[in-house]
Amino acid sequence: MLNTLLNMFFSWPVLLILVAWSYFWKAWALWLAARNGQRNWFLVLMFLGTLGILEIIYIFKISKKKQ
Repeated sequence: MLNTLLNMFFSWPVLLILVAWSYFWKAWALWLAARNGQRNWFLVLMFLGTLGILEIIYIFKISKKKQ
């Protein structure tokens, strides 16, 4: 039972969806950080993989402060 659940969760379609999700948010956050001249945020976002969580926080909270 557990093995079947693990195989369903870690299937290729799920993996591709997670990768696409992460790249979308990372690209948007990196673009905003570069546009706002926030070099430190750019580096953190570039090298820290968080499945989009940190990127979403940056986009909707931190990048708004600069504008």
